[in-house]
Amino acid sequence: MNYIRLRKNYLSVENLSVQKLVKKYKTPFYCYSLSQLKDNFFTFRDCFKTVKPIICFSIKSNSNLTLLKELRKIGSGADVVSIGELLKATKAGINPKKIVFSGVGKTEEEIRIAIRKGVLLINIESESEASLINKISKQLSKKVSVGVRLNPNVIGKTNKKISTGGKDEKFGLVYNDFINLCKKIKKMKNLNLRGLSVHIGSQITSIVPFKKVLSVINKVIKKTNINFEFIDLGGGIGISYSKNEKKINLKQYCKMVAKFLKNKNSRIIFEPGRFIVGNTAILIAKIIYIKRSNNKNFIILDAGMNNLLRPALYDAQHSIVAIKKRGKFLGKNIKFVGPICESTDKFSTYRTFSQIKEGDCVGITNVGAYGMSLSSNYNTRPIVAEVLVNGSTHKIIRKRQSLENLVNN
Repeated sequence: MNYIRLRKNYLSVENLSVQKLVKKYKTPFYCYSLSQLKDNFFTFRDCFKTVKPIICFSIKSNSNLTLLKELRKIGSGADVVSIGELLKATKAGINPKKIVFSGVGKTEEEIRIAIRKGVLLINIESESEASLINKISKQLSKKVSVGVRLNPNVIGKTNKKISTGGKDEKFGLVYNDFINLCKKIKKMKNLNLRGLSVHIGSQITSIVPFKKVLSVINKVIKKTNINFEFIDLGGGIGISYSKNEKKINLKQYCKMVAKFLKNKNSRIIFEPGRFIVGNTAILIAKIIYIKRSNNKNFIILDAGMNNLLRPALYDAQHSIVAIKKRGKFLGKNIKFVGPICESTDKFSTYRTFSQIKEGDCVGITNVGAYGMSLSSNYNTRPIVAEVLVNGSTHKIIRKRQSLENLVNN
């Protein structure tokens, strides 16, 4: 179900009109639907119910503490890639035994804290990292559970900037290196090799790459003769950013995973981020100016690439909706842009759009994943507020950064 939609020509989040919210909160701001967040999590869980995976929400996609607490309440674990994300996960009350620590460049400090917290797995990405974890574990008199990240040389059909499974990428270990490192870890007294980890990228909408990954994992298991207790298949499952964008067939993916698990005594771990949180939010922005130039209509918003970087970074498309739909249309060659002093500070282009005027507000859709988490103070602009809607109620879950705080630091 879509909890962010037009209702009687007014953009609404659950039971609240966005018009009501813009009277309460200064634009721009992020607005989330709690019901959408829960619905997405339960949809994912129920699709894979025959597999019974450990679901570890990818905190890099969105690290808002309130959202993490809500996910913890309904059974989510966490995938973390930094000390900050680990501390946020534990502050949200997520059980360390449902936390996996990933990342290609873990520092000694991060490893020490992960060991002390007792996370489920530290996923190793190099021989040097394995040696360091073993050394620190010995110093702390611990035997630490680890996984090893496999680079399967499988390219997900996605933007090359978010593809991580190719042999030339920095992530994981290629086939022979993976097998050799597993043998070495078996001899390390303070490491307990329990998992195989893999992640091939983000915003993948076809099951074909995942089928290839499972085939590679099968070959690795036969070659190593290791019964991995946990097989971490990562995340990467895409969402539809537009009506025409293809959706992945999760039921087919589940059947593939179930077939893969036959004759294996392994537990699956998934690390969904975008699928859980991507469509839960809109970025509400106000139209500052409408500038007509060279047969174009530039709709200049008070939100910029510092608030939503994905279009500038990935050429990502996010649909834009007027918070009040009117029958007439505004010209042609309509470009929604931000106020940042960069040519890449632009969002979407339309041939026609609902009649709008300066001072009106619009909603940039599907910004729950990698929206706020990629925000910055570029051009010395404050980090915006985050608002959570639950039915007919709303509350601030992150305060807008004050100008005083910004300019004094």
